[in-house]
Amino acid sequence: MNKGRLEAFSDGVIAVIITIMVLELHAPHGEDVHALASLVPVFLSYVLSFVYVGLYWNNHHHMFHATHKVTGAILWANLHLLFWMSLFPFTTAWMSENHFAPVPSALYGFVLLMAAIAYRLLQQCIIAVEGPDSLLHTAIGSDWKGKLSPVLYFSAIVLSFVSHWIAQAIYAAVALMWLVPDRRIERALEGGDGYGERRT
Repeated sequence: MNKGRLEAFSDGVIAVIITIMVLELHAPHGEDVHALASLVPVFLSYVLSFVYVGLYWNNHHHMFHATHKVTGAILWANLHLLFWMSLFPFTTAWMSENHFAPVPSALYGFVLLMAAIAYRLLQQCIIAVEGPDSLLHTAIGSDWKGKLSPVLYFSAIVLSFVSHWIAQAIYAAVALMWLVPDRRIERALEGGDGYGERRT
């Protein structure tokens, strides 16, 4: 199967996810600045989730730029990732409407955790198809961010019941960690042509 169809479908789903999230930003009834105060939790939650969706879209793009084959297993692994990402709008809205209460914050972290696991499964599925000498496997290396993120998410889920502010700080810290430019795949692609083929 051509990977272009998978990428186009994934881009469409991600665009819908962002659209649903922004629709939760309802205009306040008041006309002064104080009327916006009630929207602060909603806006902060939206920004955090928007960053996460953007990070997944960016990394998904780079990962498939270094992928040559798409199999049925990869298709299902990709759908698995999109399933957990499709829950971002619901958990974001529930958490923001309840002002980062413990249970909604923990559920938000659980969805982030499952999305991270799903992304790693997709990554490993691609490597299994393309082999240990594949461009993607070479590019990700030890993947310390991919291994550390689930640990931090799990810690935040537990800490949500101690202090939801600590949990939110961890969610934001993980997002910031991934915002730091990571050019592993780009550097690997520099050794090949524009389609991810290695030069000989």
